[in-house]
Amino acid sequence: MSVNDLVLVQGLRDTRQALANWSNQGWKVIGRWFLGSLAIAIVLLGAVFAISKLSTPDPSRFSVIGINRDGTIRDLGIFLYRNSLVLALHAMACVAGFIAGSSLPLSAAQRSGVWRWVHEKAGPLAIGFVVCATTFSLSTQAYILGSNLSTISNQLGIAPATLLICYLPHAIPELIALYLPLAAWLMASRKGDWDQLLAATFVTVSIAVPMLIVSVSIETFVSPEILKSVIGG
Repeated sequence: MSVNDLVLVQGLRDTRQALANWSNQGWKVIGRWFLGSLAIAIVLLGAVFAISKLSTPDPSRFSVIGINRDGTIRDLGIFLYRNSLVLALHAMACVAGFIAGSSLPLSAAQRSGVWRWVHEKAGPLAIGFVVCATTFSLSTQAYILGSNLSTISNQLGIAPATLLICYLPHAIPELIALYLPLAAWLMASRKGDWDQLLAATFVTVSIAVPMLIVSVSIETFVSPEILKSVIGG
């Protein structure tokens, strides 16, 4: 059996074992992921609000759903597409963590010389890259969302906090879904359970996709009505 075949077989075995262990623990593991994802969402929303207070509103005007027009299926598709890209990034971070923390060390142990050194150094570098990419993603999202919140609230003549509250019914489940893989990554990295991350990717994405479909539906058709009632009131 070649080294690559050995790594693949071990990876599949670890994934099956992790799934079996989690099925016996019920919602315990998934519950921790949800709490971790909720904590990330709260921190991000806090950063968004802080940035909105510090940002200068853009003079350009947004076409605000619920105020300037009604939400459409096309809007739903756009929201779902954008969120899918973010979810894919976080899912790939999980996969990269599995490769860097589990597969590469196993592969390195079966090699010698220069190739062993390359595989030993590649793991920490890959994990460092994932941390940097994820941090950049979170920072970018916080800045863009905060700037938009500042501009839209100024356009509508309401406080950023009021606008943010109007959007919470879709924002909370949406952010929890998006950051489930990241929460799983963080918890696994703390314990060194890199071999569980491939299984975590499958589970978190399977949970996140239907949550995103529901949340973008709320974002398209429900949150605009809430905003409309606040503005009208």
